[in-house]
Amino acid sequence: MDVLAGFGDIGRRVVDTVLPLRCLACGAIVDEIGALCPACWTGLELIAAPVCASCGLPFGHDGEPGAVCGGCLAHPPAFDRARAALRYNDLAAKLIVGFKRGDRLHHLAAFARWLERSGGSMVGEADLICPVPLHPVRLWRRRYNQSALLANALAKRAARRSTPDLLVRRRATPSQGGLNRRQRIENLRGAIAVRRGRTDAVRGARVVVVDDVMTTGATVDACAKALKRAGALRVDVVALARVVRGTT
Repeated sequence: MDVLAGFGDIGRRVVDTVLPLRCLACGAIVDEIGALCPACWTGLELIAAPVCASCGLPFGHDGEPGAVCGGCLAHPPAFDRARAALRYNDLAAKLIVGFKRGDRLHHLAAFARWLERSGGSMVGEADLICPVPLHPVRLWRRRYNQSALLANALAKRAARRSTPDLLVRRRATPSQGGLNRRQRIENLRGAIAVRRGRTDAVRGARVVVVDDVMTTGATVDACAKALKRAGALRVDVVALARVVRGTT
């Protein structure tokens, strides 16, 4: 056993020498897989408390525990809680677009760590972890659902049950880009549902929905509405990044 372990360590060192580990963002040499170099790490804006107790929006000031932002007070979301790992800035966009459209699937290990950190007890208490669904036509064009890959990686890391086919898009919706909150809600009305035959799994369950980028929250809110209609006990959301007003 020790001999095999030693051989594996030697083999890893040989591979690392031939193919040195690279920063996820800039390609500089780093010490471990799925890491950022010090320069890029400083450009990553991790979201931390204080945040809105409902949607996870970071407050620009010290907030009282349990404080809720004005948006959630005016329009309470269907989900119970949402949290995001990163602010969607230039560096986060580079990482996510590379993963989403550049087939950089080696980003997944780091992304799963960040999602687990931001989700905290929501992830640890989840009965089911599912992704925001893609319509079959869009899935065919993209070849994979990036949110499903994130959900599977998070579920594996947290030892939770992954249910990649729990939700479906019943119709192909136009792109959400450029739409305001009201338009996004209308665009998604009736578009997302629990897959036929899966309502028994949802009933009474604590579900975590995973998305790559949360903008207004309209998409994950539509997912939460569908899950709540099917009898979910709780619906929480974990996103890799979220757009925060005043950032890029």
